[in-house]
Amino acid sequence: MPAPKSPYSVNVRDLTRRPGDHRDSTLDFAVPERLGESVVYVDAGAQLHIDLRLESLHEGVLASGDVETTASGQCVRCLDDLTLPVEVEFQELFAYSVDEAFDYTVQDDHVDLEPVVRDAVVLSLPFQPVCRPDCPGLDPETGERLADHPEWKPREVIDPRWAALESLRTAPDDEGTAGSSREKR
Repeated sequence: MPAPKSPYSVNVRDLTRRPGDHRDSTLDFAVPERLGESVVYVDAGAQLHIDLRLESLHEGVLASGDVETTASGQCVRCLDDLTLPVEVEFQELFAYSVDEAFDYTVQDDHVDLEPVVRDAVVLSLPFQPVCRPDCPGLDPETGERLADHPEWKPREVIDPRWAALESLRTAPDDEGTAGSSREKR
């Protein structure tokens, strides 16, 4: 039984060995497997849209495209679920022969865009996604979301090594204010 056809596989038979010819097309499909293994990823089943341009060159087929999809994950500050739009471009040459190829080749009159799209999408995902730029995160003591408690102010924690000096900072000055003696001169 033949392997199921990948939605990333594109037939380029009409372009092979015809330098100067080109074709524009779109690909719309559900992502067959998750893209990314970090805090944010494109989940299997998410819709992927590719505006694709295929150009025949002497060395192979140049594939250029714009990819649009939606990533899911968690905010690294407050751990809320989030979704992020993903828009990324790619361009890769699929060579006719292995001798001319850097990474990819035309195989059986098809180009497999999966590794190219995967790399472009995964590398565009933020390393530390946040639900909003000013996300205050979680309370370090209770673990509650600080966005739910706007009145919360961080409690000043004094290093025990400096605690003895704290009494000097808050003690009344015996000679009055330091600036007053200078002003009288």
